[in-house]
Amino acid sequence: MRILQVSKLYPPTIGGVERIVQQIAEGLNDKTDMQVLVCQEKGKGCDEVYEGVKVHRSGSLGVFLSMPLSFSFMHNLRKLSKDADIIHFHMPFPLGDLAYFLSGYKGKVIIWWHMEIVRQKKAMAIYRPMMMKFLERADLIMVATEGHVKGSEVLQQFKDKIVAIPFGLDDAFLEKSLVAIEKEKVAATAATTATNFLFIGRLVYYKGCDVLLEAFAKMANKEAHLTLVGGGPMKEELETMAKTYGIEDRIHMLGSIPYNDLLQQIAECDVFVLPSSERTEAFGIVQIEAMAYGKPVINTNLPTGVPYVSLHEKTGLTVEPKDVKGLSDAMDRLANDADLREKFSISARKRVEDEYKLSSVLDRIYAQYEKVLEK
Repeated sequence: MRILQVSKLYPPTIGGVERIVQQIAEGLNDKTDMQVLVCQEKGKGCDEVYEGVKVHRSGSLGVFLSMPLSFSFMHNLRKLSKDADIIHFHMPFPLGDLAYFLSGYKGKVIIWWHMEIVRQKKAMAIYRPMMMKFLERADLIMVATEGHVKGSEVLQQFKDKIVAIPFGLDDAFLEKSLVAIEKEKVAATAATTATNFLFIGRLVYYKGCDVLLEAFAKMANKEAHLTLVGGGPMKEELETMAKTYGIEDRIHMLGSIPYNDLLQQIAECDVFVLPSSERTEAFGIVQIEAMAYGKPVINTNLPTGVPYVSLHEKTGLTVEPKDVKGLSDAMDRLANDADLREKFSISARKRVEDEYKLSSVLDRIYAQYEKVLEK
């Protein structure tokens, strides 16, 4: 089975979509003839074997409106598609759509729909006709949750060929997080300590960190602490907000840190918060990571996959996007109720083990490859 995955970028570039493409490529590399076609963020193209996977990186002039500017990409897709049984595209990726229509490829097409395009409305008006034609052409469309379909006017038109397959965590991660949980139990004491809230992500508009800081400032519990991990254009604005609210001594902004340090932050926190405010946040993989460590999650009721990951009143609490009072109340509730945190903690870990094991996810993806080829 010859599979060509097509996406914008690939590790070591960090990102949610990049990680999913890598998981599929490495996870199914032994069962398929797997190759990946992507772009460089900037610079000359190259072909390489990355972590055992054949990766073709097309040269790029840089990234504009979140899209690599690459002319060689279209030539490379045309060349590589000749030997592919299935091309697995990751959308939205307008350059990928265009390259497909210029490639002459007649084989099977699978699209993984990751998110809606929210901000670039003018560009979307131009791209939409080609996008709709490409979705119509696809033999199968994958999404991470049913929420992606329910919240999308576009996907509603293709429900008959959509399958929901979640993202996953590998066995090594699950084992490591379980060890951390056991260590936390041993280290736990009867002494009352301040509740530690944690946010991880880019400090950008759709993550809702401005709402998070305002909600934190308005909590009745004034002993709690909040840590933000990640960098981004809103860093200075958030630092100013913390000083304005008089909470800078309880806000810890760590910036970008090594991955193992990030996991240590998850292990040491009491509650993970994902206050995302826009549909650009389609899933929030970090929710699964926090849940694997047995952490209750506060997320938002976006019309995407976000509230389908951590479930309201089961593994955490869900509030409306941009609802400062609702978020503040949820944080107070968990800060003041250790028994509720423990209840959610147990359920969160169990949900990850039941739903988000990478081995099971990869089996489901491979089964869909087989079904598409059988048609």
